[in-house]
Parts: sequence; C-alpha cells; structure tokens
Amino acid sequence: METKNNVGVAKPFLKWAGGKKQVIKCIDKLLPSEIDKSNIIKNYFEPFLGGGAIFFHLIKKCEITNVYLGDINKELILTWKVVQNNHEKLIDILQQFSEEYIPLSPNLRKEYYYDVRANFNDKLEGFDYGNIGSEQIFRAAQMIFLNRTCYNGLYRVNLSGKFNVPAGKYKNPLICDEENIINVHNILEDVNIYCQDYSISLDLIDEDSFIYLDPPYLPIKKNSFTSYDSRGFGVKEQIELSEFCKEIDCRGAKFILSNSDPKNHDPSCNFFKDYYGNLGLKVCNHKKIEVRRSINSKGHKRGPINELLIYNYDK
Repeated sequence: METKNNVGVAKPFLKWAGGKKQVIKCIDKLLPSEIDKSNIIKNYFEPFLGGGAIFFHLIKKCEITNVYLGDINKELILTWKVVQNNHEKLIDILQQFSEEYIPLSPNLRKEYYYDVRANFNDKLEGFDYGNIGSEQIFRAAQMIFLNRTCYNGLYRVNLSGKFNVPAGKYKNPLICDEENIINVHNILEDVNIYCQDYSISLDLIDEDSFIYLDPPYLPIKKNSFTSYDSRGFGVKEQIELSEFCKEIDCRGAKFILSNSDPKNHDPSCNFFKDYYGNLGLKVCNHKKIEVRRSINSKGHKRGPINELLIYNYDK
C-alpha cells in the first residue's frame, strides 16, 4: 500500500470529541524507534477511530502495508465507508446541503438544521448499515452536515441512540470540503474499515503490528463525556481495555494508548498505575501531556489539562 506520494494533503473530515490534532507531535515523538527510523509499518490498527487524526498523520509519514480502522459507532463507520466507496455522490449531496443552507438567515438556518436532525433520528430504527446504497450515502451526508453545523462540532447521542446536539452558530461553515473528501477517498482505497468492538482485531495482531488506542476517556468526574455511543464506556470497560492491552503486549505488538489523567481532579487516583503498571507488561511507560479541551459548554472550563500517553516499549 503506497501512502506518501500518491495522495493529497488529507485531514479529518469529521470533528470528533477528544480529537488528537493537539497531541500529534507528542505521539510522533513516542513512536517505536524502528518505525521512527524506517517510516515503515507492516500492520497498523486504530480500533477507536473517531476523526482519525493519528491515522491521517501516519499515512502521510509512513509506508503502511495493512491498515485496519474500526469503531463501534455505526454512524461514524458508515460515513467513513461512504467516503471510501461513494465519494462523488456524497459530494453532490453535500453541495446541495451547502447551497440550501448557507444563504439562509440565522433563524431559517436553525430551522433547517433541526429538520435534518429530526429526519436523521427518525430513520435510526431499523436502518440498514450493512449496505452502501443511496440511503446510506444520504445518511452519511447528513452526518457530515450535522457535524459541520451543530454546536461545537460535537457528536453526542442520548440513551436511545438519537443525535441530540443543538444547532451551532457559524457564519460560513464549510459543509462540502470537496478537495479533502477526494484526498481522503484516495487514501482509503485499500484500507480495511470495520464497525466492531476493538477486541475483534485481536486475532489479526502480531509482532509486526502497531496499535493506537484512543478510547472514550476514563470518567474522572460525575458528568464526564462518554456518550459517543448509547452504550457508554465506563470504568468497567476501561478495565477490560487494560486486559486487551495485556493480550496485545503478549503477542509482541507495540501500542500507544491515550487517556485522561484522573489526577486532574483527584490527586490520589492511581487508576492507570493499578491497571496498566501491574498488568505484568514487559515495559509500561506513560507520559503526561498538556492539552486544551473545548468540549465543555462553559468556556472557563476549557483550559489546559493533563492527559496520559501509555505505551509498552522503551523509547
């Protein structure tokens, strides 16, 4: 799979909570030495895909033989697959959305947004995510439209799985980024994209694999954001993920995992030391990084916080 010279400057086409644009340089410095020196990866896995910022960085930096991108979010993966397989029809629909939405007054934009959101949610029950036809392409276009015009570019669902983010207030949102969608399509041509739990990738992981894990973060306070999927991702799931990391370590694979630093809110919390440091890994290192998070609805709570990068090799 050629990755460096035959594609444009592709970038994430969806804004996603916890996106890694801010920490790419930190992650880049922590890459295993053999990857850092050769810029070659045989098998790359990103099972919590989201916006895919690290994938887009590595695919331009490295020659990667096999790429496996996954996520449990059906809407997200459907949109990625439509960009991969039906980008021209997707662009046509997004252009139509843009031509209809941009000229409207603020009040009419708001009305247009809620009409699209209602239609998107009304089609949720029984929707066929297994095929890629006209209905799936239109739904992917709705997903991108909502992502570009909703409040703070946030994806969030309620317990029924319905998208419930209010309308945003952007002057001129780029609803149809045609050039980027074409570039992303070119990159995804030979990529494996799947809608499954992260553990499904275990049978494919071996000593020639590098895995980047970016799960919904450890809940560090009562109202922590974990609603990427209606099933949530709590402490129990975080512990199960630590066991998965032990399994991939036993196979000789190397991984980097991003997560919140619980010491931001509770200096006595040793969750990651307890569940990663004591797993019996050959090496378990971690690095604190400072980032700004913009997901909070209250602006004064969007300041810098520490996050953790956990990795299982010497660097």
